[in-house]
Amino acid sequence: MANTDGLALPAVGSLTLQQADRDLWGVIDAERQRQQHSIELIASENFVSRAVLETLGSVLTNKYAEGYPGRRYYGGCLHADTAENMAIERATRLFGCEYANVQPHSGSQANQAVFLAFLAPGDKVLGLDLKAGGHLTHGARANISGRWFQAISYGVDPVSHRVDMDEVERIARRERPRLIIAGGSAYSRTLDFARFRAIADDVGALFMADMAHVAGLVAGGVFPSPVPFAHVTTTTTHKTLRGPRGGMILGNDGEIMKKINSAVFPGLQSGPLMHIIAAKAVALGEALHPTFHAYAQTVVENAQALCGRLAEGGLSIVSGGTDCHLGVIDLRPWGLAGNVAEHALEQVGLTLNKNTVPNDETGPTVTSGIRVGSAACTSRGMGPDEFREIGDMILALLGGVRAGAIDSRTESSIREGVAELTRRFPLPY
Repeated sequence: MANTDGLALPAVGSLTLQQADRDLWGVIDAERQRQQHSIELIASENFVSRAVLETLGSVLTNKYAEGYPGRRYYGGCLHADTAENMAIERATRLFGCEYANVQPHSGSQANQAVFLAFLAPGDKVLGLDLKAGGHLTHGARANISGRWFQAISYGVDPVSHRVDMDEVERIARRERPRLIIAGGSAYSRTLDFARFRAIADDVGALFMADMAHVAGLVAGGVFPSPVPFAHVTTTTTHKTLRGPRGGMILGNDGEIMKKINSAVFPGLQSGPLMHIIAAKAVALGEALHPTFHAYAQTVVENAQALCGRLAEGGLSIVSGGTDCHLGVIDLRPWGLAGNVAEHALEQVGLTLNKNTVPNDETGPTVTSGIRVGSAACTSRGMGPDEFREIGDMILALLGGVRAGAIDSRTESSIREGVAELTRRFPLPY
């Protein structure tokens, strides 16, 4: 290959990232080291397998496959079709449904596709309030779901911090929403999906379940599945499902899924990310393996062990505990802000996120709580004993913050504890 000056130009680059761009390689290596040597407690995160990671960097990233298998707008899609059909077949088998769209780039875009397929701007949407554990895409004012649609919220009981289904029914009958959403990003208890469907049928609404956080637990058979009850179920493929970052939409009604497919493409997205879809297929295959049940069960046990230890140490757990992989900790009794706690814990290698709590009067950049999750460290092989140890570290560190000063010996002890755990349970890459 030559340019107009007759100078030879290289064909496709064959240099490694380290050779071609040492600066960016250094950033990625630093992030790898951070993951390897930190205790990851962010409930939205997990560690993928080597196989998933390898697929993400595969030559499928080169392929443009706009459309659906067998109905592409480009040639050369034989192998792309095979990969996407594998992901679809595995998704339907794993979750016991008839149809799956595996193309959404994220859980948020999966939710947007449902809105696009069934709602008109200004239609009413009923979802869990963000401060009660809901998600931005369920009607928050800062999101398109709350800007283009008339968002109505249900909350949680002020004492039990659980969704009151009688309240959901009263609101639904009064407001007559077009769409009712179950699910959230910081709600730690099971939901009555059958009751949600009954309420939706009663008021003539579509029922969407967003199981993004608990999809892996549903796949592992340790959390109730919304799929048999919801008109449409959305999810991410990371978090507890332990796959690449992306989304999926599941359903059992062919007519509904036709509208969903049209909303995803061409309504919302163009060419799908084939390397991501193939990686979804790998992760779904891993979740179909019998060992995934044991993983999912341990995720729940570990979250309960961590929340239990934090409660024993005097912290307040929203709803009194957890049925899944996450727990929300109310720091108001200790006089701490969530952003302060998040920062202090990160300095010693314990990564989690600040989070609003029910009836929180602070803003989302401050918050009155933190959220903890067990999926990532469970993927490293940690069990309840290790999570109780992590709980002790959190209590010791926050106790120092509460007192106004962190003892250097306490800080050093926590750092050593983090280092010891990450040495014992290393990541495979």
